[in-house]
Amino acid sequence: MPEQISDQEWTARAAAGDQEAFRALYRAYVRPVYWIAHGILGAAADAEDITQETFLVAWRKLPGMELAGESLLPWLATICRFQAANRLRQRRRDQANTTDAPDESLRDTVDVEEQVISAELAERITTELGTLSDLDQEIFRLCAAEGYAYQAAAEQLGVSHGVVRNRLSRVRTHLRGALSETSEA
Repeated sequence: MPEQISDQEWTARAAAGDQEAFRALYRAYVRPVYWIAHGILGAAADAEDITQETFLVAWRKLPGMELAGESLLPWLATICRFQAANRLRQRRRDQANTTDAPDESLRDTVDVEEQVISAELAERITTELGTLSDLDQEIFRLCAAEGYAYQAAAEQLGVSHGVVRNRLSRVRTHLRGALSETSEA
C-alpha cells in the first residue's frame, strides 16, 4: 500500500510550489468541492467552473496558509462558498441588465448558518474517517472521493472486488451513524 502522507505535508509541499503535491490535493478534494458548488448553484456547468476557480484561489493562497485541522476540506469549502456566492451575484447582475423579469429560482443570499454547518459536517466526516483502518480510508478515498469503480479500487489496493464493496458499505453505514449522532446532539 502506498505511503500515507497527511494533508499538512501535502499542503506544505504545495505551498512551497510542488505541483505534484497540489495535484494530489486536487484529486483528493475535487469531488467534495464540486458537490458543495453544485448544491449552492444547482447547475453542473457553474459547479465545474466554481470548482476550478476554488482550486485556482487555493493555489494562489497556499503559500501564506497554515492548515488549522487535519483536513484541507473546510478551507477549500469556504473558498468554494465565496466563489459560488460571487457567481450568484454575477448571475443577478447579468439578469438585471438583460431582462425585466427576475428569476425566482436564484437564492438571494448564501446562508451563513448553512455554511458553518457544512464546514462542521466536513470536519466531522474527516474526524470519523481518521478512526478507520488504513485500508478503509483508502477504499473510501478511492471510491467516494475519487470516483473509482469497485474493481479499479480493488486492483489498486490489491484486494478483491467484494472486499472493496463490503468495506465501503460498512464505512458509509459508520459515517451515517456517526453523523446522525452528531445531528441529534
